Amino acid sequence: MYWLEDNIGPILFASFFALVFLNIPIAVSLGLSAAIGLWIMDFPLSIFPSMVYAAIAKFTLMAIPFFILAGVIMEYAGISQRLIRFAQVLVGHRKSGLISVVVIVACFFAAISGSGPATVAALGAILIPAMANAGYDKGVGTALMSASGAIGVIIPPSIVFVVYASIADVSVGALFSGGIIPGILVGAAYIIAAMWMSRNNENIVHQAKASWAEQWDAFKDAFWGLLTPVIILGGIYGGIFTPTEAAGVAVVYGLFVGIFIYRQIKLKDLWRLFVDAAVSSATVMFIIAGASVFAWLLTTSHIAADISEAMLGLGFGKIGMLMMINIIFLIAGCFLDANSALYIMVPIMMPIVNELGIDPVHFGVFITVNLAIGLITPPVGINLYVGCNIADLPVAELCRKIIPFVIAGIIALLIITYIPEITLFLPRYLH
Repeated sequence: MYWLEDNIGPILFASFFALVFLNIPIAVSLGLSAAIGLWIMDFPLSIFPSMVYAAIAKFTLMAIPFFILAGVIMEYAGISQRLIRFAQVLVGHRKSGLISVVVIVACFFAAISGSGPATVAALGAILIPAMANAGYDKGVGTALMSASGAIGVIIPPSIVFVVYASIADVSVGALFSGGIIPGILVGAAYIIAAMWMSRNNENIVHQAKASWAEQWDAFKDAFWGLLTPVIILGGIYGGIFTPTEAAGVAVVYGLFVGIFIYRQIKLKDLWRLFVDAAVSSATVMFIIAGASVFAWLLTTSHIAADISEAMLGLGFGKIGMLMMINIIFLIAGCFLDANSALYIMVPIMMPIVNELGIDPVHFGVFITVNLAIGLITPPVGINLYVGCNIADLPVAELCRKIIPFVIAGIIALLIITYIPEITLFLPRYLH
């Protein structure tokens, strides 16, 4: 038993990855490996339920199910179609205009749903066929939609930011404001990548320029959707309500718009709407529950401190250490969902962050960009699978087409990592 205790770190990680590769859900894998760790460390397994409850019974985390519900409501309310139409009449006539439409609408919808896969699912069914009909390569269009959907975890309100804030004890509002400019920068990088991939495509058909009347009509139709992020973020930064309260306001506002203004949500739809949101919320919260116990074991058994000390002992300096952190999170994003990666890696990295004097808001944003890239990186790049399902494309083909977007995302990541003011400008101005 003493041998097992002395090797608790390798056992924890080995058991977790073994369960993951056996195709056991990540939430269950985390919980089972944590239970094994508790048994090895001679903790009574009876503390497991209380630790799980303590992990998820946090005011900050209450924002997660509310933001998920708000995103589902906005999808049912038909806001995605209206945002797409508005973006098309503004920039659709320009060269590679439809590429810009995909990224712009993804950024707006991300500011409503806060979820990458939800953004791909809501917008891809409309935009992927639209790009194919306009002459774009279907694989390029699907890759662009999958990559743009990943911006949903960077542009506020972001569920990943809420989770990181609860782990690192950082202001959610500061993270939200810090993610705005980096999210736009990543979106611009994806536009450039898509334009480069489509540069020799002579089959692209540009739509006619919309008249002022058409633009005004599209703006009026999309106005209530465009107002959503203004209400959420304006209320937070104006000091009117907390991020958690903002999530509740978003739900009420979304129901009002969907039922009384756009009239696309009927009373009979509410049951299915709430079930969809409940399933998505339960998935996230189960992962948080299992990951929190796993992270507690890492801290209690001094594994996190030992790894941090070993990394600092390499003597790479701040520049080299930032590169190492990025590499670690990029690799983690290939195998883990964002929430699991945060709970496992942040306890290890925070001592390094504090030692090197890295701002925790800057750290939270650039590791979130890493995890956003992970959403389009095999083998666990969930956005890829959502995109493949919508476009009816083989995963192997999309994996080839996604490479330029991964490269563009990494270039944007390095800029965000080594120029902290890109992240910290707005938090310092607004707080």
